[in-house]
Amino acid sequence: MKLWLKVLICVFVINLLGGLGAIVTTASLQDWYAGLKKPPGVPPNWVFGPVWTILYAMIGLSLALFWHRVEPGPEKRTALIWFFVQMILNLLWTPVYFGAHRLGAALVIIIAMLVTIVVTLVLFRRQDRLAGRLLIPYAIWVGYASYLNAGYWILNR
Repeated sequence: MKLWLKVLICVFVINLLGGLGAIVTTASLQDWYAGLKKPPGVPPNWVFGPVWTILYAMIGLSLALFWHRVEPGPEKRTALIWFFVQMILNLLWTPVYFGAHRLGAALVIIIAMLVTIVVTLVLFRRQDRLAGRLLIPYAIWVGYASYLNAGYWILNR
């Protein structure tokens, strides 16, 4: 399969999966989330959609490059397992935070997600520098989101 096709597939699927969280998020933004005490440094709500769209595109591109350019083997398999674990945690966080309103449980998930993103980044970078580097903004944003999650949890217990 050609690289451009892998890029299209990965970017589309990752954005589609990530976008599913918007269904849960939208329902909570105007009532529950708006009523929470906010920690310092919370951006306006409109920032999250564009940022996540760009990050999901970069995650998809990283996956496509890794899939296309790295030879099959145990190292590739291990890195892909870590990638899919971090994606599962990513997809789990939104319904726990915005759907169930479980800020503490969401904090545990996002911290685990940050750890798995960093492991994935390191494993990807060992085999394809660009694939790994494309995950750096994602790790930084999830680190920031972890701070926000912790702040909301502390202020609204």
